[in-house]
Amino acid sequence: MQLDSSGLVVLSREECLHLLASTAIGRIVFTDRALPAVQPVNFCLDGESIVIRTAIGSKLAAATRQAVVAFEADEFDPELRTGWSVTTVGHARAVRDPAELARLAALPLQPWAAGSRDHYIVVDAEQISGRRITEGPASTAAPRRDPER
Repeated sequence: MQLDSSGLVVLSREECLHLLASTAIGRIVFTDRALPAVQPVNFCLDGESIVIRTAIGSKLAAATRQAVVAFEADEFDPELRTGWSVTTVGHARAVRDPAELARLAALPLQPWAAGSRDHYIVVDAEQISGRRITEGPASTAAPRRDPER
């Protein structure tokens, strides 16, 4: 088990992909008018690619055309003080090929937001890294609340 300088467990690429496949919500980081922007999205992992559905005229659709973006997903248990975070960096592309669109439409990716969401963005995970935190030392753990009080 490899640890980083903060004592967090460094995850392998395979572990990162497995964790990404286990959750449905992440955050995409892109540039909007020369400033960084972060937007939560639901997504689906397709091999090593992140697939997002959005509206054709959305800010996200416009900002991610052939752009380098970051994507992050995580899961934490505040009571146990455990969790993981996975970050990917890659080029985002709009899907235009009818055969690829049909294949992506068959993925288990249903938009949460209302309205038409038939524009697909694919982010290939060119760089991927992840960390896991296990329960901290007892002396630094937050006191547990007694639900009876």
